[in-house]
Amino acid sequence: MDDQMAVTVIQEAHSAELAFRAPHPLLAGHVLGYTGQSFSLPQPQVRRVTALAAVMLLIDFETPVRHLVTDTGQQQSLPLSPVSGLSDRPLIIRQSGREHGVVVLLTPLGARALFRLPLQELARRNVHLTDLLGPDGRRLTEQLAEAPDWPTRFRTIDAFLLARIDAGPELPPQVRRVWRRLIGAGAAPISTLADEVGWSRQHLNVRFSKEIGLSPKTLARIARLQRAMALMRSTRPPSLADVAAMCGYTDQSHLNRDFRLLTGCTPARFRTLTNDWFSVYIADPRVYPVDGVPSDPQRPAPARGPERQAR
Repeated sequence: MDDQMAVTVIQEAHSAELAFRAPHPLLAGHVLGYTGQSFSLPQPQVRRVTALAAVMLLIDFETPVRHLVTDTGQQQSLPLSPVSGLSDRPLIIRQSGREHGVVVLLTPLGARALFRLPLQELARRNVHLTDLLGPDGRRLTEQLAEAPDWPTRFRTIDAFLLARIDAGPELPPQVRRVWRRLIGAGAAPISTLADEVGWSRQHLNVRFSKEIGLSPKTLARIARLQRAMALMRSTRPPSLADVAAMCGYTDQSHLNRDFRLLTGCTPARFRTLTNDWFSVYIADPRVYPVDGVPSDPQRPAPARGPERQAR
């Protein structure tokens, strides 16, 4: 892979630099993509992170002033280099100062292998990277901070993840199959998926929730919302009523309810927020498409890496 060609760097208002890249092809299915960030916020601003069907790892090179805003309006400190597990609610973050680091989006397959624990232990939590990876996480952060450019950083992350994920545990094949079905278009009912893998619906809910961190039904709702948001951010977005119909919502009111629960705002408000790259984070569409396969606007999507044999 030619890193210089693969990395897309965008300058925003002469003060922010954003760099995007898909992972190494062998990481496809485990890693959704990388986003490099470099900007300063002279005044505190609020950033909304929508519920994602992914585990988000933010590797900080510097220390920003960053707080989580709770439902009651209180502010709680976020750890440096936080790992955010899957959640059925948005994160509202108030921050200021210098932001310099890399966001890595991991599928549950990748997060399970990287952190080597059931993702239920990360669900709805923000955990310091070194609490999960120890000295390896500290060394990785130092290497990335000292690297001369984004291509070198992304190459370093590739090498780290390729080694650690390859040696890590896998999701049970039944959970992996259901997860892939849920994030795909036109996912089947949970009872049908349970029959496909030979489990009862109750057993599927228990095993899936332990390994992924959320129930199958909740993950399906998040994946459906991601498809809706992708349509709304397209060049010629359809009406909200059409979005609701295309994504399998009962009606537009159903879409509105899920939007408020999973993003913290209405669809109309979401459309205004997406005009500002900082205000809402759903992951860049070039590296976070709805079917889970990384892509890049300058080249075809890399092929999925071969499934490893169960150990």
